Amino acid sequence: MIAPIRSTLLLLALGGSAMAVTLAWQYWTRPAIVDAERQLRASQFLAALPTQNYDNHPLDSALALPADQPLHSKILAAYRATRGSSPTAIVLVSQVQGYAGPIRLTIAIDTAGRLIGTRVVEQQESPGLGAQIADPQSGWLEQFAKHGLGDHWAIRRDQGDFDQLAGATVTSRAVIDAQQEALRYFDQHRSELLGAPDHE
Repeated sequence: MIAPIRSTLLLLALGGSAMAVTLAWQYWTRPAIVDAERQLRASQFLAALPTQNYDNHPLDSALALPADQPLHSKILAAYRATRGSSPTAIVLVSQVQGYAGPIRLTIAIDTAGRLIGTRVVEQQESPGLGAQIADPQSGWLEQFAKHGLGDHWAIRRDQGDFDQLAGATVTSRAVIDAQQEALRYFDQHRSELLGAPDHE
């Protein structure tokens, strides 16, 4: 009778020790995991903005978003990049409906209202077709850099200034719409986003 009780107590002790070790491991590694997640998020959300453009931590505080939203896309978040005390860019997180599902983008805009760069954070487009928007080697997103609201934001077959992804017309149009609407959103809310008087 004593032997089964001892076995049970030993198993309970081993189980308790294992749980204590697991909890201690989680406690000690949690800061490193949180920091790694933060760095991954920063690398994704700030990939459209060259690091030489800012010396702050833009993602540390999201800006309050004006209530109105664009027609075809949705602005999910806004972050201000600064150098010293001067704003250098605004990074907008935008979501637009693609061919296969929502496409989430980060769109960096300079203080003059011109596009610095765009990166895809999430997408569900067809592999080999629309999914090329997320492939930096395709170079498709690079054609939009330095363009502003005065340009013709459409694919060439729609009398616009931009090439489309081969076989992915819907995806191409969606991403172009999102970028144009992000530029318009910035232009309409420039002072609020920059936290400073309008820049020329």
